[in-house]
Amino acid sequence: MSISNRKSSIKSPLHFIEAVQPSKIGDTIYHKLSTLSVITEFFPPDYAATGQLIEELIKQLEKQGIRIRVFTGQPGYAFTTAKAPALEQLGNIRVQRSRSTQIWSNRIRGKAVNGVLFTLRAFLHIIANARKNDVFLLTSAPPFLSIAGYLTHLLLKFPYVCLIYDLYPDIAIALGVVSHKHWLAKFWWAINRQIWQKSKGIIVLSPAMKERVVAICPQVADKVSVIHSWGDSELILPITKEKNWFAKQHNLDSIFTVLYSGNMGRCHDTDTILVTAQQLQNEEIRFVCIGGGPKRESFIQDVKRLGLKNFLFLPYQDKSVLPYSLTACDLSLVSVEAGLESLVAPSKLYPALATGRPIAAICPKDSYLRQLITDGQFGVSIDNGDSDSLSKFILNLKSDRQLAEKMGNASRQYLQSNFTPEIIAKQYINVLEKSII
Repeated sequence: MSISNRKSSIKSPLHFIEAVQPSKIGDTIYHKLSTLSVITEFFPPDYAATGQLIEELIKQLEKQGIRIRVFTGQPGYAFTTAKAPALEQLGNIRVQRSRSTQIWSNRIRGKAVNGVLFTLRAFLHIIANARKNDVFLLTSAPPFLSIAGYLTHLLLKFPYVCLIYDLYPDIAIALGVVSHKHWLAKFWWAINRQIWQKSKGIIVLSPAMKERVVAICPQVADKVSVIHSWGDSELILPITKEKNWFAKQHNLDSIFTVLYSGNMGRCHDTDTILVTAQQLQNEEIRFVCIGGGPKRESFIQDVKRLGLKNFLFLPYQDKSVLPYSLTACDLSLVSVEAGLESLVAPSKLYPALATGRPIAAICPKDSYLRQLITDGQFGVSIDNGDSDSLSKFILNLKSDRQLAEKMGNASRQYLQSNFTPEIIAKQYINVLEKSII
């Protein structure tokens, strides 16, 4: 598949005007932000998406001359190691790892306890290591980590910015873990309002997430910035399956392949994928699911129960393998469960764009993914449960290679015009700069 090197003619997404355009950010403002402290539970060698994204972001920020200090935990989701250096210096990036606690790590309550313990360690770390002119970027991994920034601000007046990947307690309510009338949910919302109002900025991943945050706390409307995730178009290139060792190793090079790569979590729609595969079980089509998550085992059991032979399940792949695993397909899938469109934003979309393959997004009608697909013309959006439409699209792509190539070219061009690490890092710098003005 050939990829044009000319400047993309595809327009930017309509909602993207909220983010600062690169032309508005010059070298003259970079010096204002000299040191950034990033607090996140997950960081490589963890393969959790949040940690991988933070690593790519801070490497881009370091290129602008910013000193970075990362406080994180020991790996809990690593491939080959359960322990990483307690202190690591990578150029201008200093990584300090706290010991981690893994109590019932595969259960919701265990993860909550582990998150609370990490938050306590993060608070003590900030108090002991905060320096003048620091800005703190606190992720929502774990969901209540921003409490550490809030308390530090009350004590020492250091500015902090909240980076919200997933919105809690709203996700827990949508998944039926807790009722919206429960005291815990009401208390959590109250804490969120206090944290957000004291913050110097709030970064969310989609326009719908911004609307939800503002609905909860209207006072912070001017603080909320929409900054998308990104894909590394230099790491992930559009390799043809015929030249892809991963595709050959798993016998995918000569069969039409539909790929779902990433977390199979409670927020992701796997049922529509399952029914679609059942409808296409007599076609020369292979469904490949790479990753883990709470729904993985039940997904595998459903496939076995239905006697489907057109599935291949593989574990998470090392980052060095991703350029090959992500391109070992003809179509990539992204999914969001109904009712969660304003609470999560699938980061798997952006590296999928880099592969130069068409994308089908299974999502609610008001999901921001639909606007991206309309703008970029790189695939289709499918209603949750509409396996018929997904099946028809897959068969259409399989028979029309020109359409597949056109959409694949559009996907990569759209990423390079809007969602590269360089573009996104400049938008982060703009928000972080404002926190110290």
